[in-house]
Amino acid sequence: MSIDHDQLDRYNLAVETPEPKTAGERPGESASMLVLALDAINFGSGYHDVVRKRPGQSGATSMASRLTDYAATTGALTAARLAAMTSTDTSQIFEQELDGGALEELMLRFATALNDLGCFLTDHHNGSALELIDGAHGSAVALAESLTAMPFYRDVEKHMGHEVAFYKRAQITPADLARAGHRFDDLPSLTAFADNLVPHVLRVDKILVYDETLAQQIDRGIRLEPGSQGEVEIRAAAVHVVELLATRTGRRPMDIDLALWERGGQPIYKAVRRHRARSVFY
Repeated sequence: MSIDHDQLDRYNLAVETPEPKTAGERPGESASMLVLALDAINFGSGYHDVVRKRPGQSGATSMASRLTDYAATTGALTAARLAAMTSTDTSQIFEQELDGGALEELMLRFATALNDLGCFLTDHHNGSALELIDGAHGSAVALAESLTAMPFYRDVEKHMGHEVAFYKRAQITPADLARAGHRFDDLPSLTAFADNLVPHVLRVDKILVYDETLAQQIDRGIRLEPGSQGEVEIRAAAVHVVELLATRTGRRPMDIDLALWERGGQPIYKAVRRHRARSVFY
């Protein structure tokens, strides 16, 4: 795994920093809870080659739109509702079969993630999304750190005897809450949200250069083992490149990450296989 720094120096990536919402637009409890729930199930890209998607939507947008529609139809999500979710519930919400295989595994993992969030909020924040957010006192980093009390947010891998902390979903949660209107003072401290799409875009754009064996495995559609050397290096390299771009452009890593993620929806990127790993972390 290497970075082509000459290609990186020539890289032209349009990055926009959204204007902050005006005063008085802070989201309420139900809207904030929905953001937390959406990020709780913001994983499963390793299953997206088999999930049933909505027409014209990716796996990620299909899952998000289905949960959003469910909340709109059945009423605001609450900690108690999340804590009681079963895989039968998630299979109905996300329109996936309990097939005894990969889809059932994903639906069980979604149910577990939502259960954990509901119980965490109930046990530590009186069941309130706003109390959780207010408890971070305007710090995105503090909020992300608090979320790692839940197992599916403890996104730390081993690489050559060292711990590599990614915390993808723990970090994307305050970023999404900020985009929804909550205020945090330290958003530039968040790193990229290491998944499988951002490094894929950087590979297709010839900035990340994969080792031949790893590249062949991905190109043949062979899943990577979560925590394996190649899988960890792909995510870590993407985070590093985003940090380099942030230093060069003065943009926040979270905004560069979003620009790369949105770029990945273009046909040129969809035409090339990306790495898949069936992980609860992305």
